[in-house]
Amino acid sequence: MSTRRSAFTSRERARLALEILHDYVRVRLQMRRGGLRETVAALRAPARTAGPVETADATRLAINLGAAVGRVCDVLPTDSRCLIRSLVLTRVLARRGLDSALVIGVRSEPSFEAHAWLERDGVPLLPPHEQEFSRLVEI
Repeated sequence: MSTRRSAFTSRERARLALEILHDYVRVRLQMRRGGLRETVAALRAPARTAGPVETADATRLAINLGAAVGRVCDVLPTDSRCLIRSLVLTRVLARRGLDSALVIGVRSEPSFEAHAWLERDGVPLLPPHEQEFSRLVEI
């Protein structure tokens, strides 16, 4: 039996959940005002609240933050599909000075589908989709 230690304390998790909820509202409002590129640029605008993270720990932190965004968005009674989750995570990471790439992929067979996700150094930061998508654009 293994005991899994959380990446965040209870207090940090509560603060992070509030931060994610705030960013969710900001993303929804920003998407109404502008296009996708403008929204991503606004979300990445400098607003660092934490010091720089060591490179070796940055991807692990980004994955943990992605999992937190997923957990918070799972309980929201509103639209929180892959694009919204990716944009919320973009803001959470930018606040910590962590770079990421928004990737939008498509699949045409058996029917057209699209999927958005965030990567850092080629590593997906949100839970992966079960099916393969061809990269369409990276922002």
